[in-house]
Amino acid sequence: MTPLLEVSRLTKEFTRKRGLFGEASTIRAVDEVSFAIVEGETFGLVGESGSGKTTTGRCILRLIEPTSGEVRFKGDNVLAFSRARLRQARREMQIVFQDPYSSLNPRMRVRAIVEEPLVIHKIGTRVERRARVAELFELVGLDPSHLSRYPHQFSGGQRQRIGLARALALNPSLVIADEPVSALDVSVQAQVINLLMDLQERLKLTYLFIAHDLRLVRHICSRVAVMYLGRIVETGPTEAIFAAPAHPYTRALLSAIPVPDPSVPRQRIVLDPDSFDRRAPLKELKAGHFAAV
Repeated sequence: MTPLLEVSRLTKEFTRKRGLFGEASTIRAVDEVSFAIVEGETFGLVGESGSGKTTTGRCILRLIEPTSGEVRFKGDNVLAFSRARLRQARREMQIVFQDPYSSLNPRMRVRAIVEEPLVIHKIGTRVERRARVAELFELVGLDPSHLSRYPHQFSGGQRQRIGLARALALNPSLVIADEPVSALDVSVQAQVINLLMDLQERLKLTYLFIAHDLRLVRHICSRVAVMYLGRIVETGPTEAIFAAPAHPYTRALLSAIPVPDPSVPRQRIVLDPDSFDRRAPLKELKAGHFAAV
């Protein structure tokens, strides 16, 4: 099956200068990352904060320009697109940001926030756009009578639903969900995740799900890639990785998952970075299960 999204050797370097007259140093936040996502799949990208997950997602959409590599969407190289072609492609590739508090303009009414993509891409008349916004509000479980409110008048979970409605306005086929529930209360997280899964089934969406919550990833992702210091160190079917993690970093991550029963003894694994080669290539261990060992 031809992948909907194919990322090959994606690299992003940032230059950091120490002081006014200090020497500049280069930090490789994303280091030759490669993976593919098929249509209708939920693919998880996991790792600790600072591992390069969010940078990878933003490079795919060219919200941050990659240093090198290739990103193919429906067979076309996104990194070679002109500005006009990229704008057109973004109708099919959207992102839901992590923080529902800072991702919505506090000075705009939510009707204008959700309608904005339709205005930018000159879709429909004013009346048609308003009808579409009301439809999107209902789709994500919100009351259209609240469209004249401002973001601060909604809860965190409701704001994330507004961000999701905005992302769905242009009928995308790929949605990058960048830790979409990490800023929400635990009681609200399940509601938003269930909504994401329901929308995927109804709208035939494909998700790149960026997260650090491994329990959540196990619940919703069919395949997963584990990132460590900008590199993918293990990837494969979710259940295969949870059942038999091969890389020391993956094992350490899984050992940190909280155990519901406090009487069960914890066996926390402390990662020793010197115990493995960070730049080792991925090797196939079983069908579709790769690890840098």
